[in-house]
Amino acid sequence: MSTAAAYQVSFSVGSTALRGASSRSACKAAALAPVASLCPLQAESNRLVARSTQLSSSFVSSKEDLRAEFRLQQSAQRRHFSNRVGVKTALTMAASSAYDFSVKDIDGNETDLSKFKGKVSLIVNVASACGLTKQNYQELTTVYDKLKEKDFEVLAFPCNQFGGQEPGSAEEIKKFAGDKYKATYPLFSKVDVNGAKAEPLFQYLKKEAGGGDIAWNFGKFLVDKDGKVVKRFDPRTNPSAIEQEIEKIL
Repeated sequence: MSTAAAYQVSFSVGSTALRGASSRSACKAAALAPVASLCPLQAESNRLVARSTQLSSSFVSSKEDLRAEFRLQQSAQRRHFSNRVGVKTALTMAASSAYDFSVKDIDGNETDLSKFKGKVSLIVNVASACGLTKQNYQELTTVYDKLKEKDFEVLAFPCNQFGGQEPGSAEEIKKFAGDKYKATYPLFSKVDVNGAKAEPLFQYLKKEAGGGDIAWNFGKFLVDKDGKVVKRFDPRTNPSAIEQEIEKIL
């Protein structure tokens, strides 16, 4: 083969090879084009997944924070309740007289019961919507009006613990007792008489008189001029039946 012919063959082979390489590069580029176009979408997808994970983690963290805060509040409430119960128990244990206590009157004013020292008192838990209401209120007024000039007092404490029969506001209770039954003796703010939240005065009265919890509306405690508990009467004992007991210690 002549030199010219050999050169021609070599050139042809080289051209073919170049065309083949160029064709393969074009094919490869064409094949990679969709992948390249997906890269921004993949990046956005990855970003959204990361953000979702972050938000989920934040939500879990917030949820745990809320649970922790709730547990702290519960603990604080239990401590507060325990402290209040402890204070009430301490007051009850330290008292030597019903007149050692301070309570709130029906208008919410703090009242020191020592102001009644030197008087005989009948302390009663009252209610406005009980089957015992009419007779007890009527007789409390009658006995009080008869003996008040002899240093006798009725100390009436509304209580809603028995059948929810004292649901009214302080103003409603005051109006009910005053308008309907002409009660002019002292009325006090609504209290509990049984349980952990019982008014310390009633804790003391029950401790001194014995007999456990008060059974119903219109339980009665007769205390002498020094505030010592003389006798306890159950709700079925009407005030008129106690009148002689009262007069004995006036």
